[in-house]
Order: sequence, then C-alpha cells, then structure tokens
Amino acid sequence: MTKTDKREEIVRAALELIAERGYHGTPMALIAEQAKVGAGTIYRYFANKDVLITELYQEVENRVYPVITAGYEVNQPFRQRFFHVLKALLKYFTENPLDFRYVEQFHNSPYGVAFRRERLLVRREERDVCLHLFDEGVSKKLLKDLPLSILLALAFGPILSVARDHVLGFLLLDDRLIEETIKACWDAVKTPAAEVEERVKS
Repeated sequence: MTKTDKREEIVRAALELIAERGYHGTPMALIAEQAKVGAGTIYRYFANKDVLITELYQEVENRVYPVITAGYEVNQPFRQRFFHVLKALLKYFTENPLDFRYVEQFHNSPYGVAFRRERLLVRREERDVCLHLFDEGVSKKLLKDLPLSILLALAFGPILSVARDHVLGFLLLDDRLIEETIKACWDAVKTPAAEVEERVKS
C-alpha cells in the first residue's frame, strides 16, 4: 500500500468500527487489524485516538459541505435555502449511512458536545452554512423567537430521526416523503413574516 492508501484504509476502518461499536469499543489495535496495518502505523498519521476521531469528523464535514453548497445562493429566498440545505443533508445521510452513523456517534459523545459548544457559543466558521442560515432567519424574524438550540432541534431533530429509520430499514424515504418531512420542519420554525417573504418572492 502507498502512504495515501494506508491512511485511507485506516480512516475507512475507523469509520466503520466506530459507527458500529462506538468509541470505547474501538481500540486503536482493532482499527489497525481491520485496516491491515501495523499498530504503530496509525500513529504516523494520527498522534492519538482523539486526533483520529476529530479528523474523521472533519473528513465527513468535508464531504457534506460541497453537497450542501452546490446550487446554494445567499440571494435566494430564505424558505428556498432552508429547503435546499435540509434536503441536501437528508439525502446525503440516507445515501451515506456510514457517515451518518459516525456523525450520530460523534454528536452524542463528549467530542460532539465540545464541538457544538464551540460552534454554537464561541465562533462560527464559514462552512457553518446551517448556522449562518439560522442566524439570518432569527435576525430577520423569519424564524420563531426561540433559542437557537431549540430551532435547530425542531428543524434537524426530525431529519436525523427519519434518516436513522431509513438507514435501519424501518422506513423507505422517497422524494415525496423527504419534501413532506422538510415542509413539516419548516412549519415548526417559521414565522408569519416568513410566509409574507415567501409570497412576495414567489
């Protein structure tokens, strides 16, 4: 294997094992075994397990970001951008179940808590398209007067739930169901002002 191949094998193995077994059930030795590399090889690419976990999440973000931003224009009506972002995210998760399961593991771990605290309370990054969109919606009163974390839960909670059921085989999401799900999320967070903006720009 080339150096790049080894890193990709380690990343792939770690993603699969952590998504399936969680962080505590995935020692570095097991990742090395699944990746078919020596245990010490992993540390040439990742200083420790914390670094590996964080970099794995960043790699998933790197794959999701271009999907969300493809065709996304900041001058589009707010509702249109809301639907665009949620639809792109839901489709990505249903088509990439391994990434979805890793994201769930990450956000329900201390790593995810620290990550959310940083992004929600300390600083936004340019790639935080969803957060920037919601900040705009709140400032323009297009979204309900609720704490940001509640708005995010009302919008993304159902998305994550139906994506999980799709991945587990309890539900088969098609375009109609995706559209109806996102419409329900929109109805949960929008204000009357958002409806006015929608009518004016349609």
